[in-house]
Amino acid sequence: MTDLTLAATPTATPLTAWLESGDSHPRTAPFHAVLSPAQLDVPETEIAALTSGAALHDLGWLRRIEVRGEDRFRWLSGMVTNTVNDLGPAHGNYGLVLNAQGRIQGDLTVWRNKDVDPASDQDKLELEIAQDQAERLLSHFDHYIIMDDVELVPRQDETAIGLTGRRAGEVLARLGLPSLPEPKTHTRADFNGLSLRIRRGYGTLSDHYLIWTTTSLVPKLWKFLITGGAVPVGFESLEKFRIAEGIPAYGIDLVEKDLPQETSQTERALHFSKGCYLGQEIVERIRSRGAVHRHLRQLELDGPPPPSGTELTLNGAAVGHITSAAELPLANGPRRLALAMLRAEAELANKPMNYSAPEASGTARLMAAPPTF
Repeated sequence: MTDLTLAATPTATPLTAWLESGDSHPRTAPFHAVLSPAQLDVPETEIAALTSGAALHDLGWLRRIEVRGEDRFRWLSGMVTNTVNDLGPAHGNYGLVLNAQGRIQGDLTVWRNKDVDPASDQDKLELEIAQDQAERLLSHFDHYIIMDDVELVPRQDETAIGLTGRRAGEVLARLGLPSLPEPKTHTRADFNGLSLRIRRGYGTLSDHYLIWTTTSLVPKLWKFLITGGAVPVGFESLEKFRIAEGIPAYGIDLVEKDLPQETSQTERALHFSKGCYLGQEIVERIRSRGAVHRHLRQLELDGPPPPSGTELTLNGAAVGHITSAAELPLANGPRRLALAMLRAEAELANKPMNYSAPEASGTARLMAAPPTF
């Protein structure tokens, strides 16, 4: 069964604790239920690294969970919306976790490792889950481990660092580390006494790498990556860039009341021929009827970014709300972008919408694709 020995209160990530013990003393704040650096350089430098360079950042808010046992492939396939059995060796994918009513309980990434589990003849399976979802999702999973030979085991004493940007692969190559030609693939690497798991994640504007190492060695890895040309950034800039890429975050843009097809992540998160899974009946019913009445969409704003929940109106009628918004300080001038849950009539009209909040009013228009910088 499941080991739920995960921290329940916000604590500093290993990287944060090390940075705070030195001379830099970065500004930190809660992020995904941990304390993480909010800012490590001026915003213009951080955004430039994310959009056109190589940004180094904390991923200590991720948890790595092994899925063990003879039934792990069959059981996990029944718990997530994306394929598990058809994952290639050293591949991963993004998926949603639903309840029986098809409502989203959380999101995660499933990884298949080429390392063969000594207890069976199948490859290893792992989950990557954000800390603020980990306890709740593991409890949810535990409820559905009944007569299955399945055990969920958090990997202890490990943490992750992120490397994001168009030149992220160049930084890895400069250090003699492998870069990965395709997203959602991973590999192992030994480097100057470090045993690393290097994974390439999903992105629409830049390459995203996740590098796992032991907690005690994270300072060494951080210093090596800076030597290779990476620029440290905090989570505030990382969040702005996430919005620019149009990638939703659970608990902000995706919430428990949402249905999978409302999230606009169908191609990324759903697999329609994988077999049965919890909530599949609702997903298939929506698919066969071909309609939900709202979707998560990306917007460009002509005005200051408003707070989450700000109402959007068209011709005086409410047509949705903004879920997250940000202003990116770019070299050629700022751009203001947002994600919003919109009603179908607003998408069909495709006209500028209005929003109004204290000190943040303006218009918003639909974007057909993420912006180019």
